[in-house]
Amino acid sequence: MAPRKNFRNQAKKEVKPAAVVNKNGVKVEASVAASGGGFSGTKIFTWFMVLALLGVWSSVAVVWFDLVDYDNVIAERAKEFRFNFSEVLQGKLSAYDADGDGDFDVEDAKVLLGLKERPVSVLLREAKEESAVKEPDAVPPPDDDAAVPLPPISDDFIPDDSRDEATHPYEDENNAIDMKGELVEKAQPQQTLEESKQYKNQPGSPETKETVQLRYNAEAESVPEPEADVEPEVESVPELEAEFVPELKENAEDQPKDKLKEKAKKKKPKLLNKFEKTIKTEIDAAEKLRKKGKVEEAVRAFETLVLQYPQSPRCRYGKALAEDGLAEKMLSNDMLQKAIGTYKEASELPNATPDLIKATLKKRAERQQFLGRMRGALATLEKLVQIFPEDMALKNDLGVAHLLIGDNNSAKRVYEEVLATAPSDGFAKVHYGFILKSENKIAESIPFLRDGLESGDPGTDDGRFYFHLGDALQRMGDDSAYKWYERGHQRGHFASVWQRSLYNVDGLKAQPWWTPKDTGYMDLVKTLERNWRIIRDEAQSVMDKTTGLFVPEEENLREKGEWGQFTLWQQGKKAGESCRSVPKTCGLLERYPEATGCKRGQIKFSVMQPGTHVWPHTGPTNCRLRMHLGLVIPKTGCKIRCTNDTRAWEEGKVLIFDDSFEHEVWQDADSYRLIFIVDVWHPELTQYQRQTLSPI
Repeated sequence: MAPRKNFRNQAKKEVKPAAVVNKNGVKVEASVAASGGGFSGTKIFTWFMVLALLGVWSSVAVVWFDLVDYDNVIAERAKEFRFNFSEVLQGKLSAYDADGDGDFDVEDAKVLLGLKERPVSVLLREAKEESAVKEPDAVPPPDDDAAVPLPPISDDFIPDDSRDEATHPYEDENNAIDMKGELVEKAQPQQTLEESKQYKNQPGSPETKETVQLRYNAEAESVPEPEADVEPEVESVPELEAEFVPELKENAEDQPKDKLKEKAKKKKPKLLNKFEKTIKTEIDAAEKLRKKGKVEEAVRAFETLVLQYPQSPRCRYGKALAEDGLAEKMLSNDMLQKAIGTYKEASELPNATPDLIKATLKKRAERQQFLGRMRGALATLEKLVQIFPEDMALKNDLGVAHLLIGDNNSAKRVYEEVLATAPSDGFAKVHYGFILKSENKIAESIPFLRDGLESGDPGTDDGRFYFHLGDALQRMGDDSAYKWYERGHQRGHFASVWQRSLYNVDGLKAQPWWTPKDTGYMDLVKTLERNWRIIRDEAQSVMDKTTGLFVPEEENLREKGEWGQFTLWQQGKKAGESCRSVPKTCGLLERYPEATGCKRGQIKFSVMQPGTHVWPHTGPTNCRLRMHLGLVIPKTGCKIRCTNDTRAWEEGKVLIFDDSFEHEVWQDADSYRLIFIVDVWHPELTQYQRQTLSPI
């Protein structure tokens, strides 16, 4: 049985109409005549769906390939048919309103297809709605933020950074201070050399925190000062390899509980003035984009707010922070320079709260230092101290800024002012002790360095201060030096009590003495030993004091005596004038890039007169090994100690040691000692590391 089939057939029989005669006298069925020629209702619906689908896909194709000027078409059609999108497209299509105008139109289609960005107003609205859902009970802060009148900052607020060597001999773009003073450099992902040169010193980049500022960093290594370069104009920002501020470490285990509680109660800075509290929701929405890492959208959002509220310091500050974040994402010095300018604009607006002025100018100073604009940063910090004279932390930062440009005297005055007001300030103590030691006031420096380290104050737990306290104690004959070296090692600043270099690549083989086979540089060693007489004769030919080619060691490493050096390569750069005096020696070395290309070492002659003693000291980095070729060696009285192993030189033989380990030299013979020093890359460094590590 098939009831439906029978029912359907029965229905056809029951409703079959009688034939009728059309206009032409032809008999046709009534249903056909009524339909107008043979199309059933089902066929009409099918054709309607085909045409509808064809129209949809045609519309998408036209939008995708931008074949029609939609604005004109829509405008004309709207006029002709008085077509109202907002009335017709309510319901499901309104959910696809992507541009926030209340309807679904061509602009929405472009946004959904990715041909156009969503307007900032929509992003802000969605962020505000999301914030409103998550923070229904948010209450604006009290209206007690009194604005501080800010002295006008002139157009020359950032002084011209062009320098000359006579006034700032240590301020060089490749000779800037690492304010942290220590570095463990880990293996970096492979990248091109061009990429490695972009946006140096970004936060977190391991190669950005290790160039040496000789006066402030005083690495206890005899390294001649490189010539200062003239800094380029602001538009072409130098790509430096130095971090900009000291890392302030909280030594929780060393601090009293009451001090930790006091820090926990630190007040949240008040950045909004009275008017800005009325637009807090809009500011928070833009800030939320920035904190989520959507820095491009955050920049656009804050730009919109700045246009809408041009006198709002907080909106301007938010724009600067967003530009700062975008600069880091883009690795763009130009964008960072723009952010620095926006920080300045925010600080100059009226009705800025004191906390916002402080936060804005501090951030500006940090980023100026990041770009190597040391004197610009100094001017910013001087402005801060002028506005907030009671803030000792700002004065401490000002002292560091003076040290960054090699102005130890001004830094010393700043720290004396701080200690007169706050005699227990640990940060000021360690820096003041450091300055005293650099003036060779060894005994006076010890209590300041020691008390500062024992304070546990932020910024004091720094390898440089352990290094210089131990060195000062050693020079005073105090064996407690090794207690401080051990503590520095336990704090992670030194690889060991003996190996105290501060600029290190992690994981390199560490041993005080090396054999030629250990290094893999057998060919270089053989060349030096086979030609040692040629090298000796050229060295003796330029030893005449009247030529002035040998210069005294200037790093304060000698307890007594005379020690002269004549440098041929420094930081991987050939000293052409010097090599013209000893052409055969330089010619021998040209084919050994492990030596001539060692940016963290030197190639030089070293002559030491009788009665000379060199204090125990360490080199700055574990990235190199040091070769000593004996040229003129007295039979007795000359020796070198590295860790607890003491050896002597031989004429025509090479000694190899790692000078990041503690070493000491005595010259008690009755005639001069002459050696040839050749630094080479540590053999375990990759080619990429050798190319990208910064010079020392």
